[in-house]
Amino acid sequence: MSTRNVEINSKAGYRRLPLSHNSADSQASALRLVLTLFPDWEDTDGSVEFIRFKEGITNTLLKAVKKRQGFSEKDIDENAVLVRAYGKGTEVLIDRERETHSHSLLSKHGLAPDLLARFQNGLIYRFIRGQVCDSNDLTQERVWRGVARRIAEWHAILPVNEIIPPAASNEPEGPPSPLAQQSFDTRPSAEAMNKITPNKLAPNVWTVIQKWIFALPAESEVERARKQSLQKELERTVTELADIPDLGSDGLVSAHCDLLSGNIIVHPHEAGVSPEVETVSFIDYEYATPAPAVFDLANHFAEWGGFECDYNALPTRSVRRAFIGEYLNCYASHAPLPADMDQLSYGDRLFNEIDEYRGIPGLYWGIWALIQATISQIDFDYASYAEIRLQEYWDWRAEKDGTRVKEGRDMPLREQRWAKE
Repeated sequence: MSTRNVEINSKAGYRRLPLSHNSADSQASALRLVLTLFPDWEDTDGSVEFIRFKEGITNTLLKAVKKRQGFSEKDIDENAVLVRAYGKGTEVLIDRERETHSHSLLSKHGLAPDLLARFQNGLIYRFIRGQVCDSNDLTQERVWRGVARRIAEWHAILPVNEIIPPAASNEPEGPPSPLAQQSFDTRPSAEAMNKITPNKLAPNVWTVIQKWIFALPAESEVERARKQSLQKELERTVTELADIPDLGSDGLVSAHCDLLSGNIIVHPHEAGVSPEVETVSFIDYEYATPAPAVFDLANHFAEWGGFECDYNALPTRSVRRAFIGEYLNCYASHAPLPADMDQLSYGDRLFNEIDEYRGIPGLYWGIWALIQATISQIDFDYASYAEIRLQEYWDWRAEKDGTRVKEGRDMPLREQRWAKE
């Protein structure tokens, strides 16, 4: 039987498997998961093979393929699946119920591959054929125009109130991991988190940041002082930016919130064909949540620099204007723009609002990395990364309030690049 015809016995459209992935025996446990979902893979000729992807710095991601005799590479890929196991302790950061719900909703709207199964610490979903981007790809016009269109589809097509699962929970599933229990308050109440934006749909990007601040360690005086400082900055930022009128419902859209290069797939095309605009898809929806459209856009622009934070790669003003134009053209084909402005005028407004938000991704990922530095077992220097990203926020603050100019300091490279025409 073809894996395309596997019966999914769940009202949600995917199966729940009472199994888990073991990172210490990754391939064997992944094989058990796949064969439980597709028993015919064991009973028919051809080997089951795994390919490990290394683009991410949080999860384990394996591509599982069934090598059937007489099948082309394209045929094999069309039946391939991805097994994604959650990183150790990441329940502190990520609401897995919301992630699963988001993936299921996206697939119903044709914006994500089919979600096939959920196991105890991960998901299995259909593989998307194509090329995973790197940060250099994001600077290519035919790619970034495709990305602009896809972001617009997300923001315009997905009902923001539906991305939140029924009886949404802001708490992690099950008990906190032993690693997370060491120094984290992992279970703040939804009421406590939602106070940051009491009149908005929740959870949202601001309540997520609030959750992360609550989860920061506070065992030393230095840790407590940093936690208090970041809480103050979040409250200040929400007061300044959260109520700026924006696209969507009450200034919120269904946002991806993690559009780094490794989460963008360029679709394949025939040999010798070079389209003016690439067709792309997004993967990994664990941070998807209601957010201002301008946050999602500013965050994506920040990712042009990659994990290395190469600020010389960030899009200039002229490129950002062109990107926004492409975005709005696509958005307007799926949903109405504000009636009080023409598209050109709204593009100018959006450009300025993204400019206002340029420092917020640094706050968002800086706090995230502070937590990862304590819980993650992945070989990545999260502590240094946290300092780099938080400095982006502080540099934006110093530019915004005039502190840098008053103190006679040079403009930081990231701010220079952002201001370049």
